[in-house]
Amino acid sequence: MPVRDRTRNACWAALLALLLALFTAPQNASAASLTQVTGFGSNPGSLSMYSYVPDNLPTGAPLVVALHGCTQSASDYYSHSGWAKFADAYGFALVLPQTTSANNANSCFNWYQSGDYTRGQGEALSIKQMVDYARSQYGSDPSRVYITGLSAGGAMTSVMLADYPDVFAGGSIDSGIPMGCATDLSSGLTCEYNPVSKTPQQWGDAARSASGGWTGPWPRVAVWQGTGDSTVNPANATESRDQWTNLHGISQTPSSTTTLPGGTTQAVYNGANGAPAVETFTISGMAHGLAVSPGSGADQCGTTGTYYLNYICSSYYTAKFWGLDGTSGGGTGSLPAPAGLKVTATTDTSASLSWTAVSGAASYNIYRGGTKTGSASTPSYTDTGLASGTAYSYTVAAVDASGRAGTVSAAVSATTTGFQPQCFTDNNYQQVAAGRAHQTGGITYANGSNQNMGLYNTFVTHTLKETAAGTFVIADSGCAA
Repeated sequence: MPVRDRTRNACWAALLALLLALFTAPQNASAASLTQVTGFGSNPGSLSMYSYVPDNLPTGAPLVVALHGCTQSASDYYSHSGWAKFADAYGFALVLPQTTSANNANSCFNWYQSGDYTRGQGEALSIKQMVDYARSQYGSDPSRVYITGLSAGGAMTSVMLADYPDVFAGGSIDSGIPMGCATDLSSGLTCEYNPVSKTPQQWGDAARSASGGWTGPWPRVAVWQGTGDSTVNPANATESRDQWTNLHGISQTPSSTTTLPGGTTQAVYNGANGAPAVETFTISGMAHGLAVSPGSGADQCGTTGTYYLNYICSSYYTAKFWGLDGTSGGGTGSLPAPAGLKVTATTDTSASLSWTAVSGAASYNIYRGGTKTGSASTPSYTDTGLASGTAYSYTVAAVDASGRAGTVSAAVSATTTGFQPQCFTDNNYQQVAAGRAHQTGGITYANGSNQNMGLYNTFVTHTLKETAAGTFVIADSGCAA
C-alpha cells in the first residue's frame, strides 16, 4: 500500500475512534459545576450568588445554603468544605452566597450591622432572595431548606435562622456567634473575643424579636466549635446552644453524648417529639476553622487549607443531623410515626424495644439519642453494648420500600441496670461542654447536685464524681471510681 494511503487510512481510523469515544462515553458523567447566578432579586446587600445543582436533580429536592468565612469566597468554600460531595450523594441543590471587600474590608458577611442583619434588609434579604430564586428555578422543597456557615458566615447563619425561621428547616453554626450579640463593629469584636454571657431566655428573646413574630416550629440547629479557637471564643458555642434550646423550649442538659472521630464530642438535645432539636459538636484542640476529613470514605469529605482543618467531616454529620442522607432522624418519607414504642427489658448492657407495626413499612430505623443505631425488619429490637446504669433515649421510624425513613416516633427512655461511678477532672468550661455541669450567670454548677464550682471559664478546674446517672458531685480531695 502506498505510504500516502496508509497515512490517510490511519487518520480516518483515529477520527472514527474519537467519534466512537464521544458517542459511547458514559451518559452519567457529571456536567454540573459551580455557576454564578445573576438577576436573582433586588439584592440590597450587593452579594453575589453561586449555585451547584447536580445533574438530573428532581423537583422537590432539598436546598442547602453555605456561607463562607472572612477572606474566603464561594468558590473556596465549594472546593474545600465537602458540601458538593453530599449534594451529589444525597441529591440536593447548593447555593453559595459571596460577599466582597467592597462590602467588608475582610470579605466578611456583615452579621453585626443592623442594616444587614435585620429581616427584610441588606445582606439578610439578599440571601433570602437567593433562596426564593432557587426554589423557583430548581424546584426545591420549601420545607427542606437549610443553611450553614463558617466564622462570619456562621454568625450570619445565626442571623438568617433567627430572621427567617419560616424559611429554614435547619442550620449549622460553625465557629460562629449567636444572633443578637452585636449591634455594631465594636460590640461585634467583643462578642468574637470575649464571652458575652446572657441567660438562655435572653438569647431566645433576641431571636424571637428578630423573627417578625414567629411562634414556631423553630429550625433544628447544629453548633460546631473547636476548643483551641483563639479567633472566636469557644464560649460562643455554649451561648448558641442556650439560644436554640431555649427557642425549642428544652433543657440545656444534653439528652445524650457520643464520642466521634477527630476528638469530637457530640451532645444531643432532644425536642418534645424525641428527635434531636439541637446538637453541639465540640472538637478538642481544634483552632479556628471548618472541620474536614479528606478521603474517599462515606463519612469523609473536603480538602485542607487555610481555615479548613483535618479533624472530622462536619458536612457529613450536619447532613445526617438534617436528615439529608435519608436514613437519620430527619425523615424524608411519608410513612407515619410508629405508635406504642416501649421498653420491654433491660440488662447492664442492653435495652429491648417493641412497637406497633406500620402498614407499608419495609423495615424500621432505630435511633439512640437521635443517631441511627440499627435497623429491624420486625417491630422489635435489642440494642447492645451499652453502659450500665445509664439512661438512653430511643425513637423509631418506619422505612418504605424505596429506603426513605418516615416520621420518627415519640421517644422512650431506657435505663440499663447497675451503675459504675466515674470521675472526671477538667476545667469548668469543658465540664459544661461535656454535659456534666451547667452555667448560670457566669457561675458553674454541677449537674444533679447543683454544687457551686466557681466561675465559668477555662482557669478553674475541678474533679467531678458521677454518683448516679446524671448526678455529679465535687470530689477534688480524691475520687475513687
